[in-house]
Amino acid sequence: MAKLHFSLVAPERELYSGDVDQVDAPGTEGDFGVLAGHAPFMTALKEGRVTVRDGSAVRVFDIQGGFADVTPEGLTILAEHAVEAA
Repeated sequence: MAKLHFSLVAPERELYSGDVDQVDAPGTEGDFGVLAGHAPFMTALKEGRVTVRDGSAVRVFDIQGGFADVTPEGLTILAEHAVEAA
């Protein structure tokens, strides 16, 4: 399976960067998931959870708004505030 390059950046620091299988995020117009090869788009994000899946590993981050940018190179989320969920 092809991998998606994902980066999660908050004002304080980059919280995650790596190749993953899937990322689910809370868009202002509805939640969405991104896999490798997804069509490019940009959207605003609402408060919620970003779920990062890589094989059987799952990491979850709580965010408070921001933007997501899907390009042929991958997905970048610029969050207003983000922390890894406990």
